[in-house]
Amino acid sequence: MKIHFSTVFAALGCVLLASCYPYDESRNKKQAPKPTQKTMTAAEQQKLKEQRERMKEKEDLANQETPTAPGTETPSTAPGETVTPPTVEKRSEYPVAMKAPGKEGYVLSPFNNKLIDVKGMPSGQLVSDPTYPESAKKFFRVP
Repeated sequence: MKIHFSTVFAALGCVLLASCYPYDESRNKKQAPKPTQKTMTAAEQQKLKEQRERMKEKEDLANQETPTAPGTETPSTAPGETVTPPTVEKRSEYPVAMKAPGKEGYVLSPFNNKLIDVKGMPSGQLVSDPTYPESAKKFFRVP
């Protein structure tokens, strides 16, 4: 009987020791082969460069040509005279305020998220932020 207890204790000790040892799961996984990188030959590189140049030339031609509507004439210029396109004044973009949730007629300033009253102002109107001093006025649009 003494042999049976010692055998059981030895088996139980082995099981406990084996359960404490961490199992390495990556050991059984197969590693995926690395993809080979395809290198281009000089001829392929030259062909690709030529295609890019042709595409760029087509884009330049398309940008230079301005379609005219039927019945309209293009302005004629004297030799040596250049036509300058009309200058379009660029409108500086101002941020648009966010509507205050649950408060009709109020918005949140895009600069400091403070509540500002804009009752009676139409959408898109340019408004100065009253929380800033006159020297550092900031403007935004009403949503």
